[in-house]
Amino acid sequence: MDWGNVTAEDLIDALREVDWSSPPRPLPEFFSRFTFPRSYAKWNSRLKCNLYYYRTNYFIMIVVILGLGFLRRPVAILAGMLTALSIAFLNDSFAGTFSEKVTRTVRQFSPHLAAKMRPPLTPVIRGRPSAKRTIHICGRPRWVFVFIFSTVSFILWYVSCGLLTVLWALAIALLATILHASFRTPNLKARLNTFREEFRAVWRNYSEL
Repeated sequence: MDWGNVTAEDLIDALREVDWSSPPRPLPEFFSRFTFPRSYAKWNSRLKCNLYYYRTNYFIMIVVILGLGFLRRPVAILAGMLTALSIAFLNDSFAGTFSEKVTRTVRQFSPHLAAKMRPPLTPVIRGRPSAKRTIHICGRPRWVFVFIFSTVSFILWYVSCGLLTVLWALAIALLATILHASFRTPNLKARLNTFREEFRAVWRNYSEL
């Protein structure tokens, strides 16, 4: 993939659709080799490639930095967890996996309730879905859960008086992410992994037709 031609919108869409269940990259690989980009085009391509390849590492790093900023405020830590969960719900793979696991757990106690938690069927016309598939969580549209968790987390941030602290912690976490993604030299493994995930995405879209 030529990451220089990938727009920010395309990168966000890819991060929403890609599978986030894979474990983070090993720390020796994460802190392996750093070089200064020789041009803006090289930096732009490297930044997008690393954000995509080390997405799980960056997400964990941001959560850890936010957690360290609120060691003495348990309410703020809970707010950070809810905020992270609401952001994770924006990823299609995470939302589907979360809904499936919750439904499977509920089915053990109440099969009738679990049946109501299934997502609605998309009508099919001439062998193809009539509309773009909408992501559901426990039978409800995804935006409902994102709105609820975001609202509760904002209230907890306000109650804990940690809005200013979280802004500083978030700024430090984002700065650390951008610096690492800018200077970490993309390796051959990252490129091969990108090609493999591209093939899986194309095959998944082909199988849904």
